[in-house]
Amino acid sequence: QVQLVESGGGLVQAGGSLRLSCTASGRTFGTYAMAWFRQAPGKEREFVAGISWSGSDTAYADSVKGRFTISREDAKNTVYLQMNSLKPEDTAIYYCAAGRVLSTTRYNNWGQGTQVTVSS
Repeated sequence: QVQLVESGGGLVQAGGSLRLSCTASGRTFGTYAMAWFRQAPGKEREFVAGISWSGSDTAYADSVKGRFTISREDAKNTVYLQMNSLKPEDTAIYYCAAGRVLSTTRYNNWGQGTQVTVSS
């Protein structure tokens, strides 16, 4: 088990950028695949991006490909989500998740979320 804490959310204008961070507790961070999900009001939580435990593989939702980049820094127990060219439809609560394999669904450790609001 790892405890995850997200930060970096906020209010930004359309076309702007934000970088989200997720810091994990414990000494096993490097063994986990990490991912970002988001949930907009009235919608189900959806996969945004994921990265393997080694960092060699990444995956993205079609809606964010070319705009968002996931990366990890194991020395800091941190995973990042760089979000560029933000759109109002990116507005959501963003959650960090940890799991044993890179996938779009199989995560069992979750953070509390950070709000991202994109104004038009």
